[in-house]
Amino acid sequence: MGAMKLSLRVQLALLVGIAFLTGQLLSAILFYDERSLAVQAAIGLETAARAAKAAKLMATAPQELQQEIAKAANSPLVRFGLSNEPMVSDGVHHNDQAIQARIRAFLGDNFKGEIRVEVHELESNVLPVPNLTPEIESLHREMMENRVDVLELEISIELPNSIWLNVATLFESPPWQKITGPVISFLISALLLIGILFWFAIFRLTRPLMALTSASIEFGRGKTMDQLTAVGPSELRALTYAFNTMQNRIRNFVSDRTMVLAALAHDLRSPLTALRIQAENISDKEIQISIRRSVKEMSDMVDATLEYSTGLDFNEEFTHISIVEILKNLPVSYACSCSDLIINVRPMALVRALRNLIENANRYGNQADIGLAVKESDLYIYIDDTGPGIPEKDIERVFEPYFRLEKSRSRNTGGVGLGLAIARTIILAHGGTIALKNKETGGLRVVISLPRSIVKHKEAV
Repeated sequence: MGAMKLSLRVQLALLVGIAFLTGQLLSAILFYDERSLAVQAAIGLETAARAAKAAKLMATAPQELQQEIAKAANSPLVRFGLSNEPMVSDGVHHNDQAIQARIRAFLGDNFKGEIRVEVHELESNVLPVPNLTPEIESLHREMMENRVDVLELEISIELPNSIWLNVATLFESPPWQKITGPVISFLISALLLIGILFWFAIFRLTRPLMALTSASIEFGRGKTMDQLTAVGPSELRALTYAFNTMQNRIRNFVSDRTMVLAALAHDLRSPLTALRIQAENISDKEIQISIRRSVKEMSDMVDATLEYSTGLDFNEEFTHISIVEILKNLPVSYACSCSDLIINVRPMALVRALRNLIENANRYGNQADIGLAVKESDLYIYIDDTGPGIPEKDIERVFEPYFRLEKSRSRNTGGVGLGLAIARTIILAHGGTIALKNKETGGLRVVISLPRSIVKHKEAV
């Protein structure tokens, strides 16, 4: 899960780096193995050629000269000998096809004797070259990094007179070569390769994603975004097209319904005005007063609906403004050292939302106290009251349009039920959140968060 916290660029860079280093490591291991096998093959095939020549010579020489030929072929590296028994036991020898094939090629197709080959590792820490002086032996062990892996090659060739020519030689597996130059060259090439891939591939891949992320955040805050340019791989271009389409559809959806709501509320004004005029001609005062009251309530609802539709119209531009200028326009006292706090908001809309919340707190909670908190670039606004709070089951419902906790029919005590809905609409349009919480000490707290809204802040709030 920790890897998921890393950015896509870092994860891709790590993936490429690990893959590259793993490939180089495997190449080095395979190169060492091929090098070791090449050394073994070279020594084995050379020994095989010498053994084949000696066997071919002995096969045509008199028996009394065969021992002399074996002695003459002996050297410090390769030992020759004749015996009635093969050095390589039947059934346990290593059938090395390459060495056998080389020996039989030298001896010719007419040679019918058996050829046995065995290669095994010696457990003793003996050097393959005997009779070395202590100085030369020490130098040799230092060159081999004090690790002597000695292999013994044994060859048994059956001669025509049922005598076996036994040949043995020792050789070492080459050690790892630690060379500073190639290591430095490898590191430089790895860094260059990763850098090039990172710049041309990873950056090309992640830059459109970063632009899309930024556009999504700004669009979520209600800003009017230009159409994004589709760049990068086909998947990213398709994602960009989908975002542009979604942005247009949401904007048209909100605009159409806002216009319908505003037009409906506006058109209701004419019949309400006609009802108000006709009510003046009614002689029965009691009926006249009742009709006036009903027309007044309907007019208030129409005005509130128009106000709500205005809250859905986000034509006001985002502006850098001091939080003090916002607080000055609110019906509440405040005390904070926030004169240097600059935020990026829609000023009139934010004032309207906060005013609705403060008026609700004063009306239902006896009083309203406002507080501010800053966390990095996020601004938090708290509005507290000392009223009875809200039942937990109605915490979310109070944000619904026309929902009223106050059940009386009086609009003076309960309002229309659009204040919180308007406030939430405005806060959401800023990309923020709004929540209500009942305090343990009594009263209600409104918590507003405005992410990434702080432009400048020096003094503590």
